Amino acid sequence: MEIQILCRKLIIPSAPTPPHLRILKLSPVDQVQYSVKPPFLFYYSADSSSTTTTGSTEKVERRRINRLETSLSETLTRFYPLAGRYMEDGNWVDCNDEGAEFFVAKVKGRLGQVILSRRDEMIDELGHLAGGASTSPVVSVQVNMSDCGGVVIGIRVSHQLFDGFSAISFVTSWATASRQGMDEDVVWPTFAMANSILPVPANDLDLPKMRPRPPLMGTDNGVTKRIVFDGAKISALRAISHDPSFPRQPSRVELVTALIWRALMRVSRAKHGGSLRTSSASHAINSRPRIVPPLPPLPLGNLQSRVTTTFMAAADSGGGGGNTKVDDKLPELKDLVGLLMDSITKSKETFVSREDVYPTLLRRKNEIHEAVEKGEVDVFMFASLCRFPIYQVDFGWGKPVWVSRVHAPYEATFLFDAEDGDGIEAWVSFNKRDMPLFLRDTYILAFTSKSNHLMSKI
Repeated sequence: MEIQILCRKLIIPSAPTPPHLRILKLSPVDQVQYSVKPPFLFYYSADSSSTTTTGSTEKVERRRINRLETSLSETLTRFYPLAGRYMEDGNWVDCNDEGAEFFVAKVKGRLGQVILSRRDEMIDELGHLAGGASTSPVVSVQVNMSDCGGVVIGIRVSHQLFDGFSAISFVTSWATASRQGMDEDVVWPTFAMANSILPVPANDLDLPKMRPRPPLMGTDNGVTKRIVFDGAKISALRAISHDPSFPRQPSRVELVTALIWRALMRVSRAKHGGSLRTSSASHAINSRPRIVPPLPPLPLGNLQSRVTTTFMAAADSGGGGGNTKVDDKLPELKDLVGLLMDSITKSKETFVSREDVYPTLLRRKNEIHEAVEKGEVDVFMFASLCRFPIYQVDFGWGKPVWVSRVHAPYEATFLFDAEDGDGIEAWVSFNKRDMPLFLRDTYILAFTSKSNHLMSKI
């Protein structure tokens, strides 16, 4: 066994949460999230994680762990719901200061070599973490120390409390506290958005009646693969996707989304006897900048909306119930890029009042649930953390050389900045049976690259 858990403890806030903040009522949007704890893993090289402090490796590791524990305790004072417990029966969080889950593990061997030899399995183990029950700690941390001096910090935060923006805000605040201490001038996060800042309709009829969430895929049926688009490949992709009618240059995210969306269409066509189906690419977006009047600084919770772009397949030709399509050719890549650019641009120009935030977010989520439930349209889910400061998470021994996910229990594609800042890493979670066909797509093969060089840094 290459990874050994050395200890498990609960880290409580450095100061008690005031009684009037003991109960955090979840918003209507929080309440319809999956009961999952999405993972982030931050990898630090032996060089960046080393310090000039003299002493044995064990003493250096102990000092580092003490720093992480102390700074986490201080950070939880500001992010107090993360030290509480989710109460499923009432859709609320008991901010009781029971603490965040904190593991320390030892990894035998050099991290880069271990991950290269068993990448998928080892990445899951590095961020495995206990506490899956709904009443378990809502945040779990696992600090993996390797024989070579490299460090991997795995962090999971309950999706019923935090979206991606909120989770990254927590991690960066913790890293800042570890690196330079708590700054009293730093903006405190805002919780309890429901009713106090964003009104919740008093009449339930004013909120959409939510359809069931799509079922989770599970580990037996699903698999997650990492594919890398380096800066040069994205430049080449932009060149072949160019259209004079575009009002601007397509972004990296739009280009990569279009390519993956087209490859997923190809898989769907093969599964449906060669018939091309109507499909949608649904991208998660941060709705905070588009709420008026503006929200207080650092508003946390689930304020994630969706921008859905739909490609309409050709209608059936002829009469008599024939199955022949007018055109079952896959769309041109530039056509999908154009569709994405149009819908994303419109979303950035659309603002929503505070009174309409929850009804609007729930309606957009419900539209996705309804489309998946009916099964008449393929819906492919995307989320992007590109341009989020994940590569600035410095706990005091340097910035990470890599940031990754682990397997997601639902079909979705997550886009991260590559470590060079120019490329994109796509983490694609898909049905095991269909993944090989997806990976053989012509564009996937042509525009992705092998990127194992960073493993030598860990």
